Amino acid sequence: MNRYLDSKKTIATINKLKQRINERFTDSGLYKVAVELEDIAKETDEKLKWIAKPNYLLRITLAFIIGLILLVLLYSISIMNISLKIISLAELIQVIEAVLNDIILISAAIFFLLSLEQRIKRTRALAALDELRALAHVIDMHQLTKDPSRAFNYRRTKSSPKETLTSYELTRYLDYCSEMLSLTSKVAALFAQHFNDALVLSTVNDLENLTTGLSRKIWQKLMIIHRLQDDVVLSETLTPEKDGQNPS
Repeated sequence: MNRYLDSKKTIATINKLKQRINERFTDSGLYKVAVELEDIAKETDEKLKWIAKPNYLLRITLAFIIGLILLVLLYSISIMNISLKIISLAELIQVIEAVLNDIILISAAIFFLLSLEQRIKRTRALAALDELRALAHVIDMHQLTKDPSRAFNYRRTKSSPKETLTSYELTRYLDYCSEMLSLTSKVAALFAQHFNDALVLSTVNDLENLTTGLSRKIWQKLMIIHRLQDDVVLSETLTPEKDGQNPS
């Protein structure tokens, strides 16, 4: 049983959703967002391969720099000429303090160099996650003006958005938005799956919470549509009886 997300299958699912959107809402803004999501997913697959691949050139360079630092440190210690017979206790403390400070600074520099590759990969992963976060907000903007009541009888104003979707088309439109939000979070989860970094994991969790919250708003609209549809059906069923006619 496969317990991990497959980037290829995720891209294929996004491609299928893109085709479904285009078949029902040809060349719509939502279709263009789906195209963008597919492009980001493909770029994510390439970025994950780059993250998983060790940067040997950088590692060799860092190893050379660290070795050079250690050699300088050893040489500095070797040329120190300290005689315990003539040095005072205060001077000895100053020497020890200076040596400890140098060791701490050198250790910090070595740690910085050793974590450089991790930080470079983290920066690229966070930049990709920022793109996914922005795309999630774009998807939310597309469903923002899709008011369920507009698919039924309602009083328009001059500033009311133009609504050409039927109740069924509106349901499909909102479903597509919800699916895209879910797939956006799945693309983000690929980074958490392939790159074990605390900040990246935290960012992925935040993005998943964002898409879940946005999807919840969409499902609330879908529930309203279903309720309004039931009300219309009930009203049409009761109308003949109200006029004293036999509904059969």
